[in-house]
Amino acid sequence: MTTMNAKRMPVTILIVEDELAIADSIAYALRTDGFVARHVTLGAQALQAMHGADPADLPALVVLDVGLPDMNGFEVCRQLRQFCNAPVIFLTARSDEIDRIVGLEIGADDYVTKPFSPRELVARIRVVLRRLAPHAAAPAGRFDIRAPQARILYCGQVLDLTRYEYLLLKALCERPGHVLSRAQLMDRVWADSPDTLERTVDAHVKSLRAKLRQVDPGDDPIQTHRGMGYSLAGA
Repeated sequence: MTTMNAKRMPVTILIVEDELAIADSIAYALRTDGFVARHVTLGAQALQAMHGADPADLPALVVLDVGLPDMNGFEVCRQLRQFCNAPVIFLTARSDEIDRIVGLEIGADDYVTKPFSPRELVARIRVVLRRLAPHAAAPAGRFDIRAPQARILYCGQVLDLTRYEYLLLKALCERPGHVLSRAQLMDRVWADSPDTLERTVDAHVKSLRAKLRQVDPGDDPIQTHRGMGYSLAGA
């Protein structure tokens, strides 16, 4: 059973594109397909929109142009990934393979080359969101994972998590009661940082526990299994 409302809430997509004609065509296609479209023209505005948004208003996905006036779209994505795991689809006028590889390696979920069909872009957005949808709600009842927004609610309150804290807690939530070793958690959470030490897991568990105690001081759902790893107590 999920914690989502019976009535489906509209999904907001953030368009980061300085060419107004392109942005307008994407926004029209999104609205026609039932999405809510928000538009900014600068990378700094995109980072502000994703960092400062109320969780209820946070865009579920970012359509990000590579060639922005103030900063490169790749750099926007790098900075975004420091605090947010929302999916990103790049738009670019270049079709070089190296650009696609760089975009995907820094955390993009898809890559669309201009010129493109706005309807095809909307279809790609739906594919990315569907891919995340199976994990929209965690089976551990005190936790509610909002994967499209890269947010986790604990006892109804949104947690202020870093990217790795979010991925670590998400991994534990998806297998409540199962002991996950440090090595397993490293593979799931720090796959893009192979040089990270296993003690990093312990440090992030400690910070997660502190944030959970801020919500419910009497609860400690993350259990330590000495010499084995960590698990999340079932609800």
